[in-house]
Amino acid sequence: MALEITDANFEELVLKSDKPVLVDFWAEWCGPCRMVGPVVEELAKEYEGKAIVGKVNVDHNSEISAQFGIRNIPTLLVFKNGEIVDKQVGAVPKSVLAGKLDNQLG
Repeated sequence: MALEITDANFEELVLKSDKPVLVDFWAEWCGPCRMVGPVVEELAKEYEGKAIVGKVNVDHNSEISAQFGIRNIPTLLVFKNGEIVDKQVGAVPKSVLAGKLDNQLG
């Protein structure tokens, strides 16, 4: 299951991770977010042990959302070594997100 990432645990789970991290910024009222949600959950299972996959609810975690300038959701950011290395705004097929993770696993 995708990790629930919050303002409180973001640094620990994302910035300090030794693995690539895919973070889905979403909200319950967002239609495209509901389309991406199941895909993010599948990726969390498939990349277990290789990468970290998590979700940030923008309504409950405004600090992180503001820090990364999240204006449109869903926005998916890929982090490696605490830095943003890739970004996707909007709903996309699973293969696109898997490709972004695979690029960081190299």
